[in-house]
Parts: sequence; C-alpha cells; structure tokens
Amino acid sequence: MAVLTPLGRGTLAGAVVLYGAGFALGYPEPVVLATGALLALAAALAWTAPKPRLEVHREVTPVKVPRGDAAVAVLNVANLGGRGLSGLRAQDRIGADEHTVDLPRLPKGATRTVSYPLPTGTRGQIPVGPLALVRADPFGLTRRVRSYGRPATLLVRPRTVPLPVPPSGKAHHLEGPTSDNAPSGTVTFHTLREYVVGDDLRHVHWRSSARTGTLMVRQLIDASLPTTTVLLDTRGLTEPAVDAAASVAVAAARSGFPVRLLTDAGPLPDTRTDAEAVLDRLALVQASVSGGPSGDSLGASSGGSSGVTEALRTARGGGSLVLVTGDPVEVGRVAGVRRRFDRVICVYVGSGPAPAAPPGVSVVRVSSLEELPVAWGTR
Repeated sequence: MAVLTPLGRGTLAGAVVLYGAGFALGYPEPVVLATGALLALAAALAWTAPKPRLEVHREVTPVKVPRGDAAVAVLNVANLGGRGLSGLRAQDRIGADEHTVDLPRLPKGATRTVSYPLPTGTRGQIPVGPLALVRADPFGLTRRVRSYGRPATLLVRPRTVPLPVPPSGKAHHLEGPTSDNAPSGTVTFHTLREYVVGDDLRHVHWRSSARTGTLMVRQLIDASLPTTTVLLDTRGLTEPAVDAAASVAVAAARSGFPVRLLTDAGPLPDTRTDAEAVLDRLALVQASVSGGPSGDSLGASSGGSSGVTEALRTARGGGSLVLVTGDPVEVGRVAGVRRRFDRVICVYVGSGPAPAAPPGVSVVRVSSLEELPVAWGTR
C-alpha cells in the first residue's frame, strides 16, 4: 500500500491551510497553490499505487569470515511485471545500522544485481535484514514499502595464523597421529557427519542415514592422544588475545589432536577436535564483567582468587596447557598446575615487558597476532 512520506503529509497539510486561507480571505492565489499541491499528491499516489511484481533474493557471502576480511551482501532483483520500474531503493538493516542502495531502472523482464560490503571489523554475530524494497515517486511525496526474504546472520570469527602443535613432551604428540587405527579401547565415538569419498563404509550409521536422507558416518577420535587445553582470560579482553587462543586451538584441532577450550567463565562446549567449532565458539566470546586484569575484587593484585585461577584448579590434567592472558600475575600462578600437565605455555598479550617465566613454564609475549608465529617458535 502506498503511503505519504513526511514531505507528502506536510504538503497535504499545507494544501488544507492554503484552501482555508484562500476561501476565508477571498484570494484565488492560495487556492491555486493548494490545488497544485493536491494534484502533485494525486500524481505521486498514482506513481506508487501499482504493486510491482518482483523476485528478490539477498545472499550474504561468506556467512563466516575472519575479522577484517571481506564479506558482502549480493542483492538480485528481477522485474516480473509488464512495465518498467524506476525509483526503487533497497533498505537492509545491518546490525544496528540501516544500509540504503539505490537500484537502477528495471525494464520489463530485466534483472539487476547489486552488492554492498558488510562490516567485519568487530568479532561476533552481525544480523543482516530484514530487507525492504522502497518505491518512491520522483518528488518524494509517497512511497510503497515491502519486505522480502528472511534475515541472515554474518559470523565474524577471530583471525588466526599457522602454528606448530604445542608439544606435550610425548613422542607421539610431537609427531602427530600416525595411524587411523588406535590401540584397542582408545577409539571412541565423537559425532556424526556427512560421508565423504574415502570414508570407511563400516562407520556408516544407517539409522541416521535413513532418517536424514544423507549418508552419515560415525566420527571416531583416539582418546589416547594428549589433549591441548587452551584457557583464555576474558578480563579486559582484547582481540589479539582471542586471535592467539584461536590460533593455538585451531593448530591442534587441524592436526587431529583433541582440544579443550576454557575461559575464566567456564568451558566452551563442542570443540574437541573440530577447528570450525573452535572458531565459531570463540567468535562469540565476550569480556567478563569483572573488568580488566587484576582490576577488581577478584583480581590477582588484590590477593584474591580470579576466575582464571579457578579454571586452572578444576581443569583436567594431561597434555599441553596454553594460558592466554594479559595479567602478569596469572603468569606466575600458572606454575601451580605445572605437575598436572606435560607442557605449560603462557601467551602474555601486552605491550610491556614479558613477566618472568616460572619454573617449567614457557612464556610467549606478543602485542599483536602478527608477532605470534615468531614468538611461538622461540618458546
């Protein structure tokens, strides 16, 4: 349905006033002006009254992207009506903002494709939509608005850099998985996934395949492989800290090693051997409410116990432990769990000098993600 814009409503109100003044004062000029305004409104309504026949599709590509990489929304609009259309404008809500794109004239049967960038500078979920097409008259007095499609979501993930797997001190952990057949009793069920060429048909889960209509196989993991535990301190959280934690966890997961991902607020689920799940979970991590490192009643500087300390105390031992923090006090505290892990590494994210390394703990200091590969290789 065509509606008046604020300018159109103002024009209508002005016409009413001019008519009243003209008749009351007996002057023809205001009446002529009012008549012209009403004719303009009538022409504008006639312009936007016909309901256009459009086929509209908007796609977000890619739907998951590292922070800072390019992502776009691609909009395809096809005119299925019997006459050309002009004055079309697309309005798409992106996060808290609204993005407007003017579409070129659409002749009968024509299709127009436009794209516009999406913001990827902030990690997290960015809602895109709903999308609305607005057709307005040349004077901007009336418009017709219609919504199309469903909202989409862009997931902005942490950035990562390639890293070698953190060694645990055990030979097979240094060399990586050597066989698909682990010793008896160590291979356990992890999840179901779609079949890919080369999978062992003995692992096909026929009941799930029949229910979903897609060939599904059991994904098994070797429970004997050492776990890489990554603990991210989210007090005063910075993007380089999240990127560093993601880089370490993804390196282990893509090498086939189990990953346990923790924050000072608790464990993050569903990240055991899946690098994609690691990135998805870390994309949504937020700073904890306790504030900056050691900056509150729970901070280490006050002598109290932080959430990081509690996470270290309750973390299951074995394999490698990597603590990513900006709190130098936590670097010293991590030495208390050294005996429970084969290898302990602390990634200190800060601009100052690196804290002293406790006995048995390797300390890596970085201020940006770009510094991590070199610093990681010298630990």
